[in-house]
Amino acid sequence: MTASNDHILIVDDDKEIRSLLADYLEKQGLRCTTAADGREMKAALERHRIDLIVLDIMMPGEDGLTLCRNLRAGGSAHANLPVLMLTARGEDMDRIVGLEMGADDYLPKPFVPRELYARIRAILRRARALPPNLEGSPADHAGQLHFAGWRLDTAARHLIDQDGTIVPLSGAEHRMLMVFLTHPQRVLSRDQLMELTQGREADAFDRSIDLLVSRLRQRLRDNAREPAIIKTVRNEGYVLASTVAVAEPPAQP
Repeated sequence: MTASNDHILIVDDDKEIRSLLADYLEKQGLRCTTAADGREMKAALERHRIDLIVLDIMMPGEDGLTLCRNLRAGGSAHANLPVLMLTARGEDMDRIVGLEMGADDYLPKPFVPRELYARIRAILRRARALPPNLEGSPADHAGQLHFAGWRLDTAARHLIDQDGTIVPLSGAEHRMLMVFLTHPQRVLSRDQLMELTQGREADAFDRSIDLLVSRLRQRLRDNAREPAIIKTVRNEGYVLASTVAVAEPPAQP
């Protein structure tokens, strides 16, 4: 067992599954709180400092997709909280919609608890670290990254448009944007993007990278038919077509 201060919130209407997962994860050194529905989930978020939510899609009342979407909504105090979505096996549409709603990763049922633990650790590592092998990149500097008329505040993790309006980003969207900003004007394959943002290899039918790029283009108001900021390179991947400049924070008086 490894010591950890990470606090996991498990949201599932099946009491047996909640207990099973909580028992296993606590044996691995994690702290766990459980919730049976959206109401209990919101109460737990108010009472505890949560590091990651394991969220089942199929629940009575507000389902997991609705809860994830509301969590990612602008102004939410927990908008950047990592979410691992649990989906029914074979329900590809649930997985796609879950990623579109802002989930960081998904895991189809049935699964072994060991795999859930591995996914949780990978998501937490990604949430707390810059993409690997980016030493000397703009992300190493405190301040703001300027590109294509936009700004990314690297400390507050805020995307800011030309009018100074903050555009909310999910954790997955922020990581994807950071990868592009630290590799400007360089074509990145889907496999590279999967490894840098999700820490795993893509399979032949995995559309999560394409969905994430599509979501990021929407945040950047990039024309989907003729994108000017994140361009598609046929048979190769994607490229941030803009230059990136670093603005240092103003000196303290």
